[in-house]
Amino acid sequence: MPPSRLRRVAVLVLGGAKPLDVGIPAQVFTTRASMPYEVRVCGAAPGLVTGGDGLAYHVAHGLDALAWADIVFVPGYRSPDREDPPRAVIDALIAAHDRGARLAAISTGAFALAATGLLAGKRATTHWHYTRALAARHPLVRVDENVLFVDEGSVLTSAGAASGIDLCLHILRGDLGVAASNHAARRLVAAPYRSGGQAQYVPRSVPEPLGERFTATREWALHRLGETLTLDTMARQAGVSPRTFSRRFVEETGYTPMQWVMRARIDLARELLERSQRSVEQIAADVGLGTGANLRLHFQRILGTTPSEYRRTFTRGE
Repeated sequence: MPPSRLRRVAVLVLGGAKPLDVGIPAQVFTTRASMPYEVRVCGAAPGLVTGGDGLAYHVAHGLDALAWADIVFVPGYRSPDREDPPRAVIDALIAAHDRGARLAAISTGAFALAATGLLAGKRATTHWHYTRALAARHPLVRVDENVLFVDEGSVLTSAGAASGIDLCLHILRGDLGVAASNHAARRLVAAPYRSGGQAQYVPRSVPEPLGERFTATREWALHRLGETLTLDTMARQAGVSPRTFSRRFVEETGYTPMQWVMRARIDLARELLERSQRSVEQIAADVGLGTGANLRLHFQRILGTTPSEYRRTFTRGE
């Protein structure tokens, strides 16, 4: 899909909608020269929608926006475990999906997607407070409470509000490439690199200062991807033993330290392929992978494509 193609985004506001959840996709994908998206905020019908936390939304569009959209976001809403959205909303979501639109839920918006039956047999997540309720109400959904977001291709779900940002950046990375996603993250003052496999929250038994130290170590590593990075050097930087570092790193990110480093290197390679004319061999050296053959091997394993094809995809039409 060429990066320059205009994509249409609908944000579906249901009764009791949570303000942060509504605002995230509306702000991330808001129409601007550097972003080929058009956003429409809609409800079950045009007009006033009573939200949560004392706010209300005046939406200009009804469910016709779902027939127009390429991506439909369903923000979280209050008491999703009590009743499903109106039948007309469910039918419109199913019709949008059947037409080829992607459906993406933020937080408890996952309940609305589950009500369509489109999550049956698929992995999904929601806010940790509601994971058991989602599993109980929709037993065919494979609920994963230990991740920030889940991408099942045409249906995507995320945990609490902050992970909605991660999901939006993940979609941007797939649509426009790493450079555009990182630019959006900087604009939002958000972390540009949080995997979907990262835990929703750090276990209570972990002291907060150590968590901050691990975050600083990841930032330190991101600035040294072209250098030799090992478990021992990263543990030394964090001031803990390699065993403690490895165990805690998996708890916090969902990856071993070296898996995380490899994916960070591939992400940097993606950005260089998008934004520079450097050869594959030069980029491999820049990101710490040594040779073009090594870069091609890991690119294929992680992304299922080659560096050259990736470059063609994300520079086509520019």
